[in-house]
Amino acid sequence: MSEAASEPPAAVQFQSVTKIYGLGSSRPATAIANVSFTIPDLPHNGEISSFLGPSGCGKSTILRLVAGLEPQHPPTSGSVTVLGQTVVGPGADRGMVFQDYTSFDNRTVLDNVVFGLECRGVPRQQREAEGLEWIARVGLDPKRDVHKYPHELSGGMRQRVAIARTLILRPRIILMDEPFGALDPATRLDMQDLLVRLWREVEATVLFVTHSVEEAVYLGDRVFVMATTPGRIAEEIRMPAASAPARQTQSEQWFHEKVQVLHQQIEQIEAAARQPAAFCQTDTQGAS
Repeated sequence: MSEAASEPPAAVQFQSVTKIYGLGSSRPATAIANVSFTIPDLPHNGEISSFLGPSGCGKSTILRLVAGLEPQHPPTSGSVTVLGQTVVGPGADRGMVFQDYTSFDNRTVLDNVVFGLECRGVPRQQREAEGLEWIARVGLDPKRDVHKYPHELSGGMRQRVAIARTLILRPRIILMDEPFGALDPATRLDMQDLLVRLWREVEATVLFVTHSVEEAVYLGDRVFVMATTPGRIAEEIRMPAASAPARQTQSEQWFHEKVQVLHQQIEQIEAAARQPAAFCQTDTQGAS
């Protein structure tokens, strides 16, 4: 058997993927065009890939294509595969955390966290034991917070619930669509550290969409820089692994250098998109 044949399938692979909304209508909108990239599957390790770019470049479209969520799925052309299989819809191998706090308002913290296990038919005693464990792992108090309802929680606490609800199902692929975007700066840094710690524990592949250059550099093992009109991958950049918490990392020289370069690149992309010759097709159905 050849070495190529023995290689495991990629965690996520896009091959010449284009997504056009309203195809055949009078006003079609191209969200992404001819996007190709490969994120390897690294067993017993995993990897975080950050997707960074201005609004309208199709970052969220890419994430939802991986998730198999309509109306982004299916692609207009090209192929999207996860662990070697063509994406045909949502699956248990993928879990998604959105920017909006997606808790069920009529369920307690515990009931929210174990919702997926309940849907799988896991016995109540077993799922509640796992739920309490995950509530603690995301930094909530299993005694004080377990019976609270979402309206009694801060934004950061609600996102911890959403992360626990996703990770308790142990997906191989974790999709995060600006999950910390609405949080205050201090809480956002705390959540970045939490994500890194949990990611190391679950050893999953994470695709993380963000508008924040600093967040992309700190979290990403690789950063996909996206351009717009239409959305496309402008560059793929490997990043050094952060060895310290977010606050400490932000004071390190390599971090400042990477952030400065990416800020300049994003500014150039945004300036090019504002040129009179650029025709901006706004994706009103998920590109961000």
